[in-house]
Amino acid sequence: QVQLVESGGGLVQAGGSLRLSCAASGGSFRNYAVGWFRQAPGKEREFVAVVNWSGTSTYYGDSAKGRFTIDRDNAKNTAYLQMNNLKPEDTAVYYCAAHGSSTTDFIGAPSLTFWGQGTQVTVSS
Repeated sequence: QVQLVESGGGLVQAGGSLRLSCAASGGSFRNYAVGWFRQAPGKEREFVAVVNWSGTSTYYGDSAKGRFTIDRDNAKNTAYLQMNNLKPEDTAVYYCAAHGSSTTDFIGAPSLTFWGQGTQVTVSS
């Protein structure tokens, strides 16, 4: 079992930056692809980004392209989501998840194996 804990959320002004962390424990984190999703009140969960097990391949949702960067440090059992030029519409609870080993495994999966509890990001205008 892999336990995932997100951190780094908070309140930021539009145009600002945040770096979210997804810390793993209890399993072979380095074997899994790790991704980020977000969910705003009253909206469906939205895919944000994924990185493969080795950190060599990434894939982004449309809302993240050009502004967000996903990476990971397997030595620290942690994945990150760097978010720049934040907009009020980025306000949501951000969740990390782990599944499979490749970005393809992750994106194509009908359900994902491990989830964190989420961290709130609020962007003020």
